[in-house]
Amino acid sequence: MDRDGGADMFEISIPGREPLKLDNLVLDFNGTLAVDGKVIDGVPSRLEALAQHLQLHVLTADTFSTVKSSIIADTCAVHVLPVDGQDTAKLEYVQRLGQDRTVCIGNGRNDRLMLKAAALGIAVVLAEGAASETVMSADVVCTTVTAALDLLLHPLRLVATLRV
Repeated sequence: MDRDGGADMFEISIPGREPLKLDNLVLDFNGTLAVDGKVIDGVPSRLEALAQHLQLHVLTADTFSTVKSSIIADTCAVHVLPVDGQDTAKLEYVQRLGQDRTVCIGNGRNDRLMLKAAALGIAVVLAEGAASETVMSADVVCTTVTAALDLLLHPLRLVATLRV
């Protein structure tokens, strides 16, 4: 992970593909950062570390109405989406940020479009599972959100997974 000209960006070089030049991290909340509305242990410290290099965004339906009172609200821009059309709302948000400079992490069916469009899409499979369409739209699948965040904090892990 290299800083480029003082810009707030991660750059990750992966053999066999264009370097990833990332400015944004977009995350789903429940099923990704939280289970049953409670933030998973280890997530806040990883988000704080990533916030030094990336703009962090949480897009959520906020099923349990806990996102705005959670500790991650101090680190991330939080956007609660209306019930209808969440998949396209998430996609459009990522497109406005610049999908070629954005990494997305999610698990639900409403995350599939943003994971597919992003420069890097990571699906996580936690207690509520993951939609098969979302898993198929991802570049990488992780069994914990901390493992997914650690791919960005320790990019050689990502290189080992994605190199050709």
